[in-house]
Amino acid sequence: MNPILNYNKGVITIESIHSLYDKSMECLLCKQKSTTKKIRSRFVKVAKYDTDFCPIHADSAVNPLYYNIFVCPHCGFSYSEDFSRYFPPTTMDIILEKVSSQWVPHHFSKERSIKDAINTYKLASYCGALKKEKHIILAGICLRIAWLYRIKQNKEQEERFLKFALKEYEASYSTGDFSGTQVSEARILYLAGEISRRIGNEKAAIKYFSFVFERQKNAREASIIQMARDRFQELKRTQETTHPLLQH
Repeated sequence: MNPILNYNKGVITIESIHSLYDKSMECLLCKQKSTTKKIRSRFVKVAKYDTDFCPIHADSAVNPLYYNIFVCPHCGFSYSEDFSRYFPPTTMDIILEKVSSQWVPHHFSKERSIKDAINTYKLASYCGALKKEKHIILAGICLRIAWLYRIKQNKEQEERFLKFALKEYEASYSTGDFSGTQVSEARILYLAGEISRRIGNEKAAIKYFSFVFERQKNAREASIIQMARDRFQELKRTQETTHPLLQH
């Protein structure tokens, strides 16, 4: 995925000005300091979550998703707070060559439109891939891009980034690089199943959902196990309705 470097200023509202504050950041790459916008927690009201954990906010004008990525205005390096501070050998030089050397100094430190937010995540995805970040981190970024396209009702791009996310989740599961993060095995398997379902691969979805409730015995994962059972049953009912002869 190539980075998108264009910046388009969003429309500023009174509500968003009150909800936003400046957070000081030191770039992981160039070490220069600047600020980025964050949303005060008291303004964040989640009404519900979609089946792939996408938060649906009661106030659509106040969305923390827009501000998860820090874009350094000096060198262009873009990352979330989940990125590690460690740069594998040669990756700094690669990022300086492919990102920083082409960077036209500007910043995303004002209020962000949804287009701005998507661009910041794409930049972070590109930088994360060059940095060789964990698959679990890259998966989360791709999933959030898909969520933003869902908000825009752009089904084609949503599905495109769901596929990217699925590829990264599968790589994370096979390599085990999610170990030590807040993402559990059950959550990865559930997300792999739910993303597969959303992109139309019902066979893979059933497989992953089955793995969740067959392998997971941890009571702390009870809610995810139940979600997997619910999605599994929905898929089975759909198959019985769509292909009744295959059930005999």
